[in-house]
Amino acid sequence: MSAELLLWLTFILAGLATTLPRASFIILGSRVRLPSVVQRALRYAPAAALAAIVVPDVLVVSGGFAPLNPKLAGVAAAIAAVLLSRNPWLPFIAGMAVLHGVRALAGG
Repeated sequence: MSAELLLWLTFILAGLATTLPRASFIILGSRVRLPSVVQRALRYAPAAALAAIVVPDVLVVSGGFAPLNPKLAGVAAAIAAVLLSRNPWLPFIAGMAVLHGVRALAGG
């Protein structure tokens, strides 16, 4: 099999792998119901996806694991602001203020 044919086959399979699961919900509609366990699990999918993006960025600094860093301090401040206030802007303000403050104190 040539390299060009293999590349096209990879593109087609990747396209089908991403399109078919999405299209199944549109095509099948309400004729098929997911089990209640799956429906409950899917409620956490957006939070899990966000955590999968944010957590590595917070814990990895300069290519290595760094459990104590300015980003983690900013996240802790944002979480504290969420728990103490219902203001939607306060977590952003508190997190960024602490992040920049700790970076300024550390000289970075």
